[in-house]
Amino acid sequence: MKKNLKKLFATALATTIILGLAGCGSTTDKEVPAEGEETAAKPTVVKVGVVGEYNAQWDTINELLAGDNIQVELVKFTDYAAPNRALNDGEIDLNAFQHKAFLANDIEKQGYEITSIGDTIIAPLSIYNNKEKISSIEDIKDGDTIAIPSDLTNGGRALKLLEAAGFIECNPEKGYVPTKQDITKYNKQIEILEAESATLGNILPDCAAAIINGGNAFTAGLDPNTDSIFTENVDPAVNEAVPQLINIIVSRTADQDNEVYKKIVDAYHTDEVKATIDEQYKGAFICTWE
Repeated sequence: MKKNLKKLFATALATTIILGLAGCGSTTDKEVPAEGEETAAKPTVVKVGVVGEYNAQWDTINELLAGDNIQVELVKFTDYAAPNRALNDGEIDLNAFQHKAFLANDIEKQGYEITSIGDTIIAPLSIYNNKEKISSIEDIKDGDTIAIPSDLTNGGRALKLLEAAGFIECNPEKGYVPTKQDITKYNKQIEILEAESATLGNILPDCAAAIINGGNAFTAGLDPNTDSIFTENVDPAVNEAVPQLINIIVSRTADQDNEVYKKIVDAYHTDEVKATIDEQYKGAFICTWE
């Protein structure tokens, strides 16, 4: 009997030790702070949809937001159709890839409940030449192909740039968003090829030239200062469309007053971010919040 009691006592003691060790392991895993210490709060992560590889400004923004324990996580898309759908559906929190005219057109067509909450930059359109075929705007001749964006707002903007360069004339009643059907005269018999904006850099070798905005040009390794032969005038006094061509940060309409999102916009609107944009992109983007 005594042997059995000793055996039971030994088993119980061993079980207690094992449970005690297990409890110690659990405490370590959870990193319970010592008395008087506090655990660091996890940052508030905000998912921002972008298109292209021109995102250095967001690194600066994250540095500025660190004191508020806010962290921007970029979600990269490869085309312009996806980020507004993803935002509307709640897959991301904000997006920053489009100008005001594009947003207005997408809302009208798709019925999205999304809203601009802050201006960012303007990315001028430029005509980039295929250097193996032409070296200047004057070299473009009858029969040459020029690629332009296929979406309505950027496509219309590109046609207005071709009009400013003297190649075509458009129906003035269509404002800054004409289509190819609104071309009333070809001063030079060019072929206009429409393609998704993000693909235009890849298409350039097959054309005489392509009209590409600053962001997609940067992603394609093109420098607007050295690789373009004609650039959009973004002076509002000359180009009345400019206010609609300003890029923006967009949220769901229900979240437009979110205090965290306002802090992200405020961080974007700083001298530090302007310095990053000016240094990194060499004129491809012009800050618009000043």
